[in-house]
Amino acid sequence: MRNVPPPLWALLLLAATYGLSLLPGLNALPVWPTRPFGLIVIIAALAILFGAMAQFRFANTQLLPNSPTNNALVTGGIFKITRNPMYLAMTLFCVGGALWFGRPVMLLAPALMFIVANWAFIPFEEAKMRRQFGETFDAYCKRVRRWI
Repeated sequence: MRNVPPPLWALLLLAATYGLSLLPGLNALPVWPTRPFGLIVIIAALAILFGAMAQFRFANTQLLPNSPTNNALVTGGIFKITRNPMYLAMTLFCVGGALWFGRPVMLLAPALMFIVANWAFIPFEEAKMRRQFGETFDAYCKRVRRWI
């Protein structure tokens, strides 16, 4: 499961739920006129994502969650608000995608993205960071929530 990068998970979940929304019975659900709201959420999500990625780049640490180690523990900027801004951004991106298409069934995508991130990726990454940074990481976890 962790072999598939998280951004690809977000796109696959959006595509799958869009396809699901086209099935007989589900395709009869009303399409909401929420495209402008979707665009706003997508832009916000991408800003969070690219901002967090830039912080990782400036810290010269790894972006891929399945890397064996990380060069740095990033705790400043957006990481003062959430320990997982990239996963938050991908979940918000799924919300934005659902709103962009206006298909209620697509709201399953952000819920599923949350589940994938929270139970497949984050525990693995937190264990890795705890092994590498020990008490410093534990203190960070006490100061900053996993999501928001």
